[in-house]
Amino acid sequence: MRVELNARNRAYQFDAAPGERLLYAGLAQGIHLPYECGTGTCGTCKARLTAGEVEDLWPEAAGRAYLKQPGEFLMCQASARTAVSLEVPTFVYGIDPGACCPAPASGALCNPRCLTHDVMAFSVDLHRPIDFDAGQFVAMEFPEVRGYRGYSMVNFERGARRLDFLVKQKPGGGASTWLFNAAREGSNVKLFAPLGSATFFPGLAKNILCIAGGSGIAGMMSILERARQERYFQQHDGHVYFGVRTMEDAFYLEELSAFRRESAERLHVTIALSDAPVPPSARERYPDLDFDHGLVHEVAARHMKGRYQNIRAYLAGPPPAVDAAIRVLLLQAKLTTDQIRYDKFS
Repeated sequence: MRVELNARNRAYQFDAAPGERLLYAGLAQGIHLPYECGTGTCGTCKARLTAGEVEDLWPEAAGRAYLKQPGEFLMCQASARTAVSLEVPTFVYGIDPGACCPAPASGALCNPRCLTHDVMAFSVDLHRPIDFDAGQFVAMEFPEVRGYRGYSMVNFERGARRLDFLVKQKPGGGASTWLFNAAREGSNVKLFAPLGSATFFPGLAKNILCIAGGSGIAGMMSILERARQERYFQQHDGHVYFGVRTMEDAFYLEELSAFRRESAERLHVTIALSDAPVPPSARERYPDLDFDHGLVHEVAARHMKGRYQNIRAYLAGPPPAVDAAIRVLLLQAKLTTDQIRYDKFS
């Protein structure tokens, strides 16, 4: 189907296959359509239909709460039934030359394993290799589960044939319930990847601040892995704040310790426990890590006071935690919005 899209700065034309999500069709053809989650929750990809007919693929999408005007719909949850004309209320540009262009992909789920009682790690063996940037995520669809979900890559490599992920079990969550309640080894999954703009590049030449809550540490691990490969912390400082409730909820501490040891002591990692004091055994078991008690954004604010020079901040985790960290960075640290990176895909 032919799609005509009118943005504030110019018009675009692209084709969408029957049943293909309009957002994915445009992105795959190099048009940087507006989005954040890409899965129907944030409302950023809303557009207004001016001609033709679209099919709503998920009428119950949470992002529909942001649709206020007649004819508005979510491009990530709509396909074209006919040739269509759309309007979006933003400027739209082409995807930067050299950037990783998203495209459909597929693979087999493998090696699912519980890291804590409610956090699972798993991988996807891809049917074809893909490129992605550190800090990006995928939209993933599981068998028997309606709709796509966003998951950040934990690993980093070019031409990746395997992607590593984390998922937190959520009461009533369709995807996490499907993953946790039965053996899923070998299940085929669909992907659209890569997505997201909270990306790290070695040419950044800035100190790095990562604030993550729970499974939000996934994208930070990818950033740290790329920094390790490029020996980034030989020249720049890194500060990682990882928030969990108690030590029983903590994971990846061995991996974070290894990043710390390889950084020439310029990477500092602090585990923030929100619901319990820090047990003495934590410091004994993980001498390369720091520990503190409190919400992760509060711990980061205490430790980072006066240390925000030449910095880029990356945030991830539950939306309330990300919002709280943004307030700290804008109001207390006086960072500008271009110094803060995060993706709203949960």
